[in-house]
Amino acid sequence: MKKIYKAHILYTKERSRFEVLENGYVAVDADGCVTGVAADLASLDCQDAEVVDFGDCLLIPAMNDLHVHAPQYRNQGIAMDLELLPWLQNYTFPEEMKYADTAYAERMYRRFIRDLWRFGTMRACVFATIHTESTRLLMRLFQEAGMGALVGKVAMNRNCPEALSESVESYTQGYESLLSSYPPETNLLPPSPLLPQSGEAGRGFPLVRPIVTPRFIPTCTPEMLRACGELAAKYQLPVQSHLSENKDEIAWVQALEPDSTCYGDAYDRYGLFGQTPTVMAHCVWTEGEELELMKRRGVMVAHCPTSNFNVASGMAPIRKFLDEGLRVGLGSDISGGHDLNIFRMMVYAIQVSKMHYQQQHDRPFLTLSEAFWMATKSAGSFFGRVGSFEPGYEFDALVIDDSELNHDNYSLLERMERYIYLGDDRQIIHRFCRGSRLSPPPVGGG
Repeated sequence: MKKIYKAHILYTKERSRFEVLENGYVAVDADGCVTGVAADLASLDCQDAEVVDFGDCLLIPAMNDLHVHAPQYRNQGIAMDLELLPWLQNYTFPEEMKYADTAYAERMYRRFIRDLWRFGTMRACVFATIHTESTRLLMRLFQEAGMGALVGKVAMNRNCPEALSESVESYTQGYESLLSSYPPETNLLPPSPLLPQSGEAGRGFPLVRPIVTPRFIPTCTPEMLRACGELAAKYQLPVQSHLSENKDEIAWVQALEPDSTCYGDAYDRYGLFGQTPTVMAHCVWTEGEELELMKRRGVMVAHCPTSNFNVASGMAPIRKFLDEGLRVGLGSDISGGHDLNIFRMMVYAIQVSKMHYQQQHDRPFLTLSEAFWMATKSAGSFFGRVGSFEPGYEFDALVIDDSELNHDNYSLLERMERYIYLGDDRQIIHRFCRGSRLSPPPVGGG
């Protein structure tokens, strides 16, 4: 049944400005796709539609997290005084070993998904571990929660503890076993957000899907990287990994892949750099040839501002990326980052861009609408037609009651800004993913 939601509606068609409809309406069909948005009810086809009035609340697109490590959830806020490589060896890898135990994995993964829901993140690109059954469990828990996720069984077979190393054959078999739950005709790549879809975005398309996930070049032999690229090509799967996060890491990649001309080229040689939809986290030191290669291949950037500061990586040049036409979204990067709240990532992204501006004085810092657009429509594009209220987009939405933030005499845009900077999950009173209103996922055993 079609539903029409009434509220103060804010979203970003373009990164340069908000669309604002005071007491506006969004029409959503039975498949969870937006069919229209209007300032008055008469402008919408409302025959046989249920009208739901959210009163003085704000209605905005839900958040999308383009880079997060689910098995690092327990390590949030720990070892924030270390750089990337010692942080991995001393804290991250020991925690990920525990996910060989599916009972432990279920306990942690349920808490992780509950917190994503709590902060209004309805879609996420997620790293799991090398463990096939724990990865399968994580996918099932997302499905049960009704939330969207691209979940990656992580590929690693060098420069890591033996307990986290897997042969190429074992990795391939495990990954294909995850794919076996999808009918052969299932399309696992999202429909292009750049093409007209006539509302077809969510129909028959799985909310939870696998994504090819080499952890990063240093932990994958050429044979493993080749296997990852072959899986992506054979099954037309998206790809996620890390890129140019840390200067020591970049030097390490050059030593391991001496024929490559840059870090991105090392991925490209194995079919892991835009041959299928690809998102690379960080890109702090991406420039020159690597930047041009990303543009040609359509590789997307997951900007993780808190992580880049916490593990002393640096400041990604996000304004430059936007000016160069790269697609950019935001990621929490738990647990290099310490906060799952993507609203906070908007704030941090703006603050990082201001620090970058103070150092370089070459490009303006990010605006609020740009940060919001990165968290919604831009990041959402990696999942399909997600992140906006334009017709044909899947209805992922949050209803925010900001009354306790004392919003009297503020404009709707000012109320939105105050919520981003001052609000928290307590003001999110409803959450929607693909048109379904979601209840809190259970955190107990199942």
